[in-house]
Amino acid sequence: NRMLSRIANRINRYFYFDPEHLVGLGRSRHKAYLNAQPFPHVVIDNFLPPKVAERALSDFPGPECEYYQQPDNENQVYKLGRLQDHYFKGVPDRLRHVLYEFNSKTFMDFLEALTGIKPIIPDPHYHGGALHQILPGGKLDIHADFNKDIRTGLDRRINALLYLNKDWRKEYGGYLELWDEEMQACQQSIAPIFNRCVIFSTTSKSFHGHPRVLKCPEGRTRKSLAFYYYTNGRPDDESSESHNTIWKPIAENT
Repeated sequence: NRMLSRIANRINRYFYFDPEHLVGLGRSRHKAYLNAQPFPHVVIDNFLPPKVAERALSDFPGPECEYYQQPDNENQVYKLGRLQDHYFKGVPDRLRHVLYEFNSKTFMDFLEALTGIKPIIPDPHYHGGALHQILPGGKLDIHADFNKDIRTGLDRRINALLYLNKDWRKEYGGYLELWDEEMQACQQSIAPIFNRCVIFSTTSKSFHGHPRVLKCPEGRTRKSLAFYYYTNGRPDDESSESHNTIWKPIAENT
């Protein structure tokens, strides 16, 4: 009885997606997802229960955490991430569990209902994903993501981003921009506000990023949880040679 009580208490501390609610949400947004421009995507606010989102933010390791890496280049500036390389050291158990839930069967069922893509394969290694934060002055140029996992050969098909930025002001910038495949114009500009989830299909022409330099105050960062999903193969009209990130820099005043 004591062991069962401990298990019950532990379960109560952690969050689990509700299958009926989440899959129903995916079905209800399926047509809108497919018809969205410039490529299939959806924006869902208040994605996590409020208490879960609040805990995720409070548990989010700050930029001082020693396990972040900063793989900067001319297109990616002041971006911290890659804690997964250290088995999530420095990440509280509650937040780790939220990360695991985004790789759960329930979330795969939701993504399949939402996108129509199946069967979807999660990435238990969180390659390139998990916890991201951009420091003031940072940016992420417009790009199309790598299209294959070099370890498995699987095709990258979907990105899911959960933003954790409370009281985010427009003048801070950091908006996620979705551009048309000819790179003629930004067609969607999405504020990275607290508990907002953005999900979109990834191809070699799904150009996105936040190319405007981040102008939030010192001591604040642009925080997100990032998840990438795969299939074994993809439609012929989306097929292309294996490639790394394709950068499409633009002038900041564009």
